[in-house]
Amino acid sequence: MVRVSRRTVTFLPPPGAQALIGDFTDWEKNPLPLSGPVTLEFPEGAYVEYAFLDARGDPFPDPDNPERADNPWWTYPRAVRLPGHRFEAPPEPREEPKVARHRLGERRYYVAETGASPKATLVVQDGVAFYRTAGLHKVARALEEAGEIPPVRLVFVEPIDRNQEYRFSERYEEEFHRVLAEVEGFYGSLGDLVLVGASLGGLFSLWQAWRHPDRFPKVLALSPALKAHPGGTDAYRDREWLLGQYANAQVLPRIYLEVGLLEWLLAPARRFAALLADRKVSHAYRERASGHNWVTWKQGLAPGLRYLLGEA
Repeated sequence: MVRVSRRTVTFLPPPGAQALIGDFTDWEKNPLPLSGPVTLEFPEGAYVEYAFLDARGDPFPDPDNPERADNPWWTYPRAVRLPGHRFEAPPEPREEPKVARHRLGERRYYVAETGASPKATLVVQDGVAFYRTAGLHKVARALEEAGEIPPVRLVFVEPIDRNQEYRFSERYEEEFHRVLAEVEGFYGSLGDLVLVGASLGGLFSLWQAWRHPDRFPKVLALSPALKAHPGGTDAYRDREWLLGQYANAQVLPRIYLEVGLLEWLLAPARRFAALLADRKVSHAYRERASGHNWVTWKQGLAPGLRYLLGEA
């Protein structure tokens, strides 16, 4: 159970709860031990996801909170909204684009087009989540219907082992480029390429834009996992290797960057945005009163596409 005020949430532990976790604890990384109710302060209008840990350290949902978090990977997070919370709902299309399913070996990917003769291709990591949970193809179609962006093709690429593949994996990089070559063979010219990713998918997208600046001139990065370096394994404590590469690169992409105020990646994202500003790189940066979750990321889709493709 929770009690909500203007700036605080009081969490009342249910039977069996030994600790509290959420975006504000980096989930299981820094659980808050519970001996009774605990009150935490959050930004005004915040959206907060949380769960409890039992004596074995297993997460479980708050049985008194019916609001499930919109999470494609975990079933246990519950959500609470502080007074003043405003969800920036993505636009809905009049007609939803059809999605075609493909395979390249074991790799699944999905393709959709919002209109005839696409002028750009959005290449999306964590494809199934961006397709089913975020509905990126519908957002793009709604913006195209409104005349805010040109017709686009979307390629939703699904990882097999995202934790390994998205961490600077040259083996995955080669397969990723084979997927793009196959899409081009099936559907025609890719046009203006935009890389899209959240968390580790955002890290991979920024890495690819740095490695192939002539091919990938635009990136939509949502909470990119910038606490990472080649050979590292801890997305919470590794050094921010990619910032150094962007600091010294001759050509940098146009970037739309968002992050949540309640996540551990806030400081790295701020440092990255400051680097882009210092280098006079075309970019847009926004922080939201929420955490490392799909409510945060859904809200960044429409403004990100408008920024990266609207001028076309």
